[in-house]
Amino acid sequence: MSEVSFDGRVAIVTGAGAGLGRSHALGLAARGAKVMVNDLGAATDGSGSGSDAARAVVDEIRAGGGKAIANGANVADATQVQAMVDEAIAEFGHVDILVNNAGILRDKTFAKMSLGDFRMVMDVHLMGSVYTAHALWRHMCEREYGRIVFTTSASGLYGNFGQSNYGAAKSAMLGLMNVLSIEGAKYNVRANMLAPTAATRMTEGLIPDELLALLQPETITPGLLALVSEEAPTKMILGAGAGCFTETKVYETQGITLQDADLSPETVLARMAEIRAPENQQVMGNAFDQTNKYVRNAAAARGVTLPGE
Repeated sequence: MSEVSFDGRVAIVTGAGAGLGRSHALGLAARGAKVMVNDLGAATDGSGSGSDAARAVVDEIRAGGGKAIANGANVADATQVQAMVDEAIAEFGHVDILVNNAGILRDKTFAKMSLGDFRMVMDVHLMGSVYTAHALWRHMCEREYGRIVFTTSASGLYGNFGQSNYGAAKSAMLGLMNVLSIEGAKYNVRANMLAPTAATRMTEGLIPDELLALLQPETITPGLLALVSEEAPTKMILGAGAGCFTETKVYETQGITLQDADLSPETVLARMAEIRAPENQQVMGNAFDQTNKYVRNAAAARGVTLPGE
């Protein structure tokens, strides 16, 4: 396979002043991309602001011979996001790559969490990703090239105590990515998700010190670069951490088909083991694949031949 290069490409990386975002920005620049380094400069809980961190990363890129500009937009503000995109296009002529990495944490159990804290995390992670993608969507489709990555988390995919807001936001990105990968297909706009486990400001105090060396952001960035490359897949959830790379898929089991006499909650509960059995499980390409599956199964159970079969 040819070497991955981003010569001539322009990328926006949000939350790129430190941790994963910084690593992603440096990795893109090292392989030729021009980079807009976005960072509000807030603390991990979203308080405060200032883009000094973004400017420091830009200086680092320029010192290495790359091209970059800093931006301090708040991704949770649609107007600021549009201005950020306009600035990138004015500076570099176009944008090819969007890496949605900005995020905050406001962890509490659901019982103790305020709705304000829930909404704030949703606004930054989910709506922040929506605003950036929406601001670039027509631009990418018109140019017939785009690579978008949403940063999800195992907290959203699998759950984590005390992170109902964070988990909800990260899980919601799955639906967004699924639809954009379908709608962008004919325009060569590919959408994927990165599910990282890294030692960053957001994981301080959560991971034993002796393991932190294995979970540096630099062990994840190669996966990100693959997801935004020319040969990138689409509609993929790439797990990454400590040099490990995996794919998470959403499967649907074969399940059962009940006819009228058996349609009851008692029967569903009694046959739960069959419903959950993993044999012959499959990935659904889109929502209609599931509908078609149910119609075919129901028709077969009743001896009905569908048109075209």
